[in-house]
Amino acid sequence: MPVNSESSLRFDGRVAVVTGGGRGIGRSHALALAERGAKVVVNDFGGALAGDGSDSGPAAEVVAEIIAAGGEAVANTASVTDPAGAVSMVDDAISNFGRIDIVINNAGNLDPCGMPDLTPESIAQHHDIHVLGSFNVTRAAWPHFTSQGYGRVVLTASVGFFGHPYLMAYSVAKGATVSLARSLAVSGEDQGIKVNLVAPAADTRMVTDPELRAKSGLPPRDSSAPLNPERGPERVSPMVVVLAHESCPVNGEMFAAGLGRFAKVFLAETPGVIDRGLDAEGVLARWDEIVDETGYIVQVSSAGAVEFRERLLTDTP
Repeated sequence: MPVNSESSLRFDGRVAVVTGGGRGIGRSHALALAERGAKVVVNDFGGALAGDGSDSGPAAEVVAEIIAAGGEAVANTASVTDPAGAVSMVDDAISNFGRIDIVINNAGNLDPCGMPDLTPESIAQHHDIHVLGSFNVTRAAWPHFTSQGYGRVVLTASVGFFGHPYLMAYSVAKGATVSLARSLAVSGEDQGIKVNLVAPAADTRMVTDPELRAKSGLPPRDSSAPLNPERGPERVSPMVVVLAHESCPVNGEMFAAGLGRFAKVFLAETPGVIDRGLDAEGVLARWDEIVDETGYIVQVSSAGAVEFRERLLTDTP
C-alpha cells in the first residue's frame, strides 16, 4: 500500500545504504525507505546462505522495482567484508545522491553447525560478515555523519544471541554485533548519530530452507504450503523505519520485530549483594539474593556500569 505523502515518517531528501538489500528482510527495508521518499543504495553481494558465491541479480532487481514505483535507487554489489567495498557503497550514495544519512546493516549469512564439528573458519566467516561487515559500512559513513551532525545506523541482531546449539557461529556473531552497536551508539551520541538494533523474525531463506532447517535441528516444513504474509519480512520493516527516521526516540537499544510483534530487548543486572567478606561458600549461601531480579538495573554503557559499581561500593559502609 502506498505511503501517504503527508505521513510524518517521511525520508524526503535522505539517502540510505541498505546492505543485503536484494532479498528477504533487506529488500523489504529498501522498499519501505524508498516508498517513504528515501534515495537508496541497494547493496547485495548476492551470496548463498552460507556466504559463498555472488550474484549481481538481486540488487539490480530491487533497484528496478524501486524505480518502477517512482523512487530513486542504485545497485551496489560489493562485499561488506571488504573495507574498500564498504567505501564504494558510501561513494555511490555521495556520487549519485549527494549525501549519506542512513546505514541499514542487514547483510548476513547462516551455516548451521554445533560442537564439536564447528570450525574456527566458520566462526571467522560469520564474524566477518555480520560484525566486521557492519563495522566496515558504518565506519565508511561515519565521517559524513559527523561532518553533517546527523546519522542513523541500524544493525541487525537476532534472538540467536541468546544462544543456540546448532547456530553457534551465527549466535556468537550476533552477540558481538550487539556490543558493536552499543559502543557505536555511545560514540555518536554527542554528534547527532543514533545507532540501534533490530532483532527480526520472518519467514526468509534462513528460516524456510529445508537443508538449513535440518542442520539447525528444526522440523521440516511443508514446502508446498503458501507463505503466510503475516510472517513476511514486511512485518519487520516498520521498526526499522522508526529507528532510521530523524524522529527516532532511542539510542543504543535493541528491538524485536516481526510476526506482528514489536518489543524491546534489553540487558540488565540484578542489584546483587555487597559484602566484602564473602568467600565462595558465602557467595553460594547468598545465591538467592544475588540472582533476585527485583529492582534490576539496565545499564546504558560500560562506563555507566563501572560508575554504578563504584557508587554502590562508595555508598556502602
